[in-house]
This record gives sequence, C-alpha cells and structure tokens, in this order.
Amino acid sequence: MLTRQLASRNITRNFSSSLYAPTLTERRPGEAGPGGRSSEAARKVALFGASGFLGKYVSSELGTNGYMAYFANRGDDMEMRHCKLSFDLGRTRFVFYSPRDKASIEEVIADADVVVNMIGKYYESGQPYQIDKFPYVSYRKNYSFAETNVTIARTIAEICREMQVDHLVHVSSASARPEARSEWSRTKFEGEMAVKEAFPWATIVRPTQLFGQEDTLMNWFARMARWHKMVPLVNGGRSLTQPVFVGDVAKTILRICDDPAKFAGRSIDCFGPTDYSYHELATFANDVTERNKPIFNLPYDWYKRIAQVLQYQRNPLITPDLVELWMEDFLPRLAPDQYAQQPGGVLDPNYVLTMKDLGVEATPLEKIVFSYLHHYREGGHFFKVEGYH
Repeated sequence: MLTRQLASRNITRNFSSSLYAPTLTERRPGEAGPGGRSSEAARKVALFGASGFLGKYVSSELGTNGYMAYFANRGDDMEMRHCKLSFDLGRTRFVFYSPRDKASIEEVIADADVVVNMIGKYYESGQPYQIDKFPYVSYRKNYSFAETNVTIARTIAEICREMQVDHLVHVSSASARPEARSEWSRTKFEGEMAVKEAFPWATIVRPTQLFGQEDTLMNWFARMARWHKMVPLVNGGRSLTQPVFVGDVAKTILRICDDPAKFAGRSIDCFGPTDYSYHELATFANDVTERNKPIFNLPYDWYKRIAQVLQYQRNPLITPDLVELWMEDFLPRLAPDQYAQQPGGVLDPNYVLTMKDLGVEATPLEKIVFSYLHHYREGGHFFKVEGYH
C-alpha cells in the first residue's frame, strides 16, 4: 500500500472563500516582495512540456507570479529562451534531459515543490532514414503515443513519489476514454490510470480542445482556406467540440500550484462556455478571414488515405489519428449544469471540479479568435486600413 510522505516545506494555503477561488488580497505563506513578477512565491515548479502550446502560457502565469521554474529541455535551451521573459532574473533553470533516462528526469525535478507534466503531442514524431533495398527509404518513430502518454507519464509520477515531491499536476484530455476511436485519446486515458496508480495524490487536469494564438484548431481552418480551394471536413463536420481558451487552462494550473495540497487527488475539467460543430467553426473561420471557401464533406476513407501520406510532414496538418479524433464528440464528461448537481458537494474528493470552482471564468471563443485569424485575410490584416499602402 502506498503511503505519502510530504517534504518539510510548508505549502498550506487557506482560502477565505467557501470555494477554491482565491481573493485578490491573499498571499502565499512565505511570499515576499511587491507581488507579481518581482515577488518571491516561496515555491519551485518543475515543468515538462513547457515548450508546447499550453506550456508557454503556464510558464508565463508562473513567471508573472514570482515562481521559480525548472524547465525540462531536450535540445538547445535557446529554443525556450522566450520563457525567460515572464520571469525575474535568476528565476529560471533549464535542464537537459531525456524522457528515457530516469537520472536526467530526477535532475530536472531536483528540489521542486510541484511538478507539472504537459507532455503530449497530437502526432507521433519520427523521421525517414535510408535503407539498402527498394524503396531505399523507411520511416522510424521517435516516440509513439503509448510511450509519450503512458510510459513517460508513469515514469515521471514514479520518480515524483520516490523523490517525495509534494505534488504532481498531470495534464490529460477531456477525450480520454478507454473506448475512444483515437489512439491519442485512449493512451491519454491509460496515462491517467498509470499516474493515479504511481502517485494517487496527483491532480488531473482534463481540458477540451485548446484555442489561442498558436492553436491547431482555428488556425487549421484558416490555413486550409488560405492554401486550398475548399475546407475538407470528415463526417460532414457534425462532431461537437467545446474548445477552451489556453490562457484559462494556464490560470487554472496556476491556482493549483498556489495551493497544491487542496487539490491532491482531484480531477479538474476545463472547457469553454459553448459547444460547436466543426462545420460551425469552419464557417466562423471563413467569416473572420473573409476567404469564403466552400466547406466540403470528404468521405472518411478518402480522408484516411490522404492522412496516411500527409502524416510524414514535419508538423503534419492531418494524421490518421486526427481523423479518428474528429469522428467523435470532444466534450467534457458531464453537461455544464450537471457539474453543480454532483452529490457530496465541492469538498467531496469524488466531486469533479471545473475552472469556475477555481475562480476562472471561461472565455468565449468569439472574444479571442478574431485577434489572431484576421491576418489570414487576403492582402493582410491592414489591407482595409488607410495609411498603410
């Protein structure tokens, strides 16, 4: 039977509110300084996957709130230098590691109070290599979904337990189900189970699809409209999704890091205020970009064949697994009104929390998307503005 031994660091924070949302006047125990970027948050966080879409926003939130961050880095640390800008001088540490080397993972974690695991691409990375017989080229996977979402997640959780890290935040997905069509979703579920087995006190964050400046959701529709004569959708674009703003998920993770003991063993679902079909999102992207390309229903079999070829691109626009993901609804596990009706109340360990319980209001997609899609307009985003031509 697993037993939990916390380090001697004091990380308790008692909120004055009845829910988990902090008030603006509260400070962390031991916090010093004027607040914000130049404060001392009295907490260290190790970040895995900080170079990804969500990771950039999480590091920004931590840096602007005075945290010390340890960045796990698999390549040139200059690739992550943009993360330094949110932090005060000396508040970042970049550590080279390999996900297959336990000693290097331990070096990243070091004396961190909280570990945040955000690893998990939507495609399996790899590269071509030369062989001696026809067709003289083959393809090698670097990291499969199973290794990325299950093996590495389990390894990090096991090391956190061995090193007696106070808390672990594991980012999963709202689509994580054992019966999902997508292998990415199935392995995300298996990763959740592996983390809970190795570190039962971990907090599981389950966001729906993320949207924001560098997303692969709304930008995908805009790019297809700019590069092609039509926007192809599988299943007629009838599947539903309830996208959440990446900044809101980052704020939720910051709230967890502020008081990790309060969220030990809890699950937090992150989702936007409205659900849409993929056809509606494609139409909205057309309206913003003023491309007005026809939205075409491409048969499933054809889409899969095309994806089989395009999946070998450096950053593939489409993969066979993405086709499977788009065939199903990408929604939170409960309807929005059902979360408040759960038995036991918000303090019950089995109660599934939402961003609202942590004081984070979901940002509507319509409020954000125009700010980064309008540059896809023909002639550029200043085309209609006088004085720029």
